[in-house]
Amino acid sequence: MFEKGRVYVRKDLHDQYGGQVQGGISTPSKYPIILIFAGQQGKQYGYLDGWAGEGLYLYTGEGQTGDMEFSRGNRAIRDHVANGEELHLFESAGPGSVRYRGQMVCTGYEWKKAPDSTGQTRRAIVFHLRRSD
Repeated sequence: MFEKGRVYVRKDLHDQYGGQVQGGISTPSKYPIILIFAGQQGKQYGYLDGWAGEGLYLYTGEGQTGDMEFSRGNRAIRDHVANGEELHLFESAGPGSVRYRGQMVCTGYEWKKAPDSTGQTRRAIVFHLRRSD
C-alpha cells in the first residue's frame, strides 16, 4: 500500500483515501486504515513524538486543550486491532510532505502530564507503537 521511506504529498494521500486533512490522526471512512502524522510542529502543543528505543515509537494522542480522552482518533488508535484497521505512521518531511515510516501496532499507552496549547498542565495520552512487520 505504502512504500517505507518514500515521501508523499499529504494532500495526495487524503485525495486518494479520504480522512481528516487537519490534525495528526486521520481515519478514512472507506478504508480500514488509520493514518498517523507526526512532526516537530506539534511541540508547541505539548506533543513529543518520536522513537524511544528499540523499535518503540511514542505518539501523543489528539486534543490541544484540556485532558485528552479516548474519543475520535485516540479511540481509533487504541482499538485499531479489535476493529481490524491498519495503523500507518508518517513523519513530516517538509511543507506539505510526509515520509512513510511503516505499519505500526499499538501495544499500549500511558498517561503523562504535558502542557496544552494554552500552557495549562493536562493529562495526555502517549501511545506505544511498534512496527508490525
